[in-house]
Amino acid sequence: MFRIDLTLLGGLMVLRALPLGISSFRNLRKDDRIYVDKTDLIFSMVQNQSRVFLARPRRFGKSLLVSTLEALFGRGLEDFQGLKIAKLWKDDKQYKVVRLDFSQISSIKLERFELNFSVHLINAFGQFGFECEEYRLPVLLGKLSSWLSKQELGSFVLLVDEYDSPLTTSLNDNQLFTLIREDLSQFFSIIKSQDSAFQFIFITGITKFNKTSIFSAFNNLSDISLIPEYGDIVGYRHDEVKKYFSGYIEKASKELEVDSEKLFDSLVRYYDGFCFEETAKIKVFAPWSLLSFFTYPSRGFRDYWFESAGQPRVLIEYLKSHNLRDPLNFTAAKSISIAQLTGASDVESLTDVGLLTQTGYLTIKSVSGETIFVDYPNDAVRQAMAALYLQVLLGKTIEQAGVRNLTSILAKDNPETIVHMFDRLLESIDYKDYAIKDEASLRALMQVAMVGSGLSPRVESHNAHGRSDLEVTAGERYIVLELKYCGYSSTPKRLLKEAVEQMEKRRYGMQAGEKELLRIALVFSEAERRITEWSVVPPLKKLEDDDPNRTFLVHGTFINNF
Repeated sequence: MFRIDLTLLGGLMVLRALPLGISSFRNLRKDDRIYVDKTDLIFSMVQNQSRVFLARPRRFGKSLLVSTLEALFGRGLEDFQGLKIAKLWKDDKQYKVVRLDFSQISSIKLERFELNFSVHLINAFGQFGFECEEYRLPVLLGKLSSWLSKQELGSFVLLVDEYDSPLTTSLNDNQLFTLIREDLSQFFSIIKSQDSAFQFIFITGITKFNKTSIFSAFNNLSDISLIPEYGDIVGYRHDEVKKYFSGYIEKASKELEVDSEKLFDSLVRYYDGFCFEETAKIKVFAPWSLLSFFTYPSRGFRDYWFESAGQPRVLIEYLKSHNLRDPLNFTAAKSISIAQLTGASDVESLTDVGLLTQTGYLTIKSVSGETIFVDYPNDAVRQAMAALYLQVLLGKTIEQAGVRNLTSILAKDNPETIVHMFDRLLESIDYKDYAIKDEASLRALMQVAMVGSGLSPRVESHNAHGRSDLEVTAGERYIVLELKYCGYSSTPKRLLKEAVEQMEKRRYGMQAGEKELLRIALVFSEAERRITEWSVVPPLKKLEDDDPNRTFLVHGTFINNF
């Protein structure tokens, strides 16, 4: 029977400790922290496969899963009482568990990597009698192969965590990447050649790189990364969150003074939505983000996963040199074939969408035939990605570029201040990096700025009369922006007139409801690379008067109707 997350201490109800930052299964159980029981899936995995690969983003619990396997094979059911697997596991043998964490051996220099790798292998296998005084990797690997050949059949279990960390560290250095990949290939080739020594092998990472002998030499390796049965082997389902963390949900709802159901809906919007299986039916929360929120609920819905571990530096640098150069890609529809997502990639064939999906920036939304459609999993990642787009374009954060408190300015300040704020943003962009060449590129940049500031703008929002360029709610204000791009052959004032008339005729802003409606027409000049004309269009109710002398605020002054 499940044990709820509340215990009695001195007559008071005390929440069981969260497992935030705990990657040791034994410590988690010893400290009686909340453990979301996935051991039935672990049992199924171990029973059905003996050589397993699982790809998942960072901070999703891969290390805890590895630690759980380490405890299971090394100590049997000693730490598993009360868990699902206790009634399923019948193997009473204790295995020699070799656990390797390749994130500990990453380096930007080949010599340092090879030394770290050698020391790591000597320490890991040394606890079971392996000895080697030679740190040169080829020599060490030869001795390791010879030693493994003499071991009892099926006596070892090999667990490799973050196998691709040395490769992602060198992703921007093709030569170093190739040399490190060759070293890893030699190691896995030896493991394959001495396969009989291992009862079970489990390998995790973020992405699949070919030519590492993992996916070429291990012809019996089962890749369970997209298999629906294991779609939630890491991460938390909705029912699991409600079951295991009910006390923390109630605590947060009281601190934030919001109904618990509304709070849960917000948790879903910010931290849920990750999908790792090919039917696109199973969605999970990011554990790190959810647990961080429960730890500090008074801070509100912050972006925890992306800031703490969702943006490995080298991956970001790689992405900067690719499609992140163009904000138009931020909202563009994205897809990838199942074969591309499941197959091993090389540096040259690694696609932006594939890497973004495997690292958690994008996630599976739907599947049609052999095509997987992907998008941002939740608001937290969407906002963080928008901020990243801006940082790439600006070479600094939006605040460092002089655009501070964007949300507050939109919510409270006068139209002139709002226009000047957008102008500062546009002038901060290096034209060589991002040339604003039409309304679409202008709109994309402004949209990304809003999303990166925590807003949820709607692009080309429909009403019964037409589609506006941008609409966004900021505080108690509903803002509608109509954008025009003025090329060398156009006239700014004529385009401004068109924008104003368009907003009037098509009655943009009907969705405002009871909020204050602010409608602004803007003209961006190609020649001057800034906003040169702008106008505030009166609220909808004033348009019913059909007064030919109605006025519009342009550049801070009033002028008669055009």
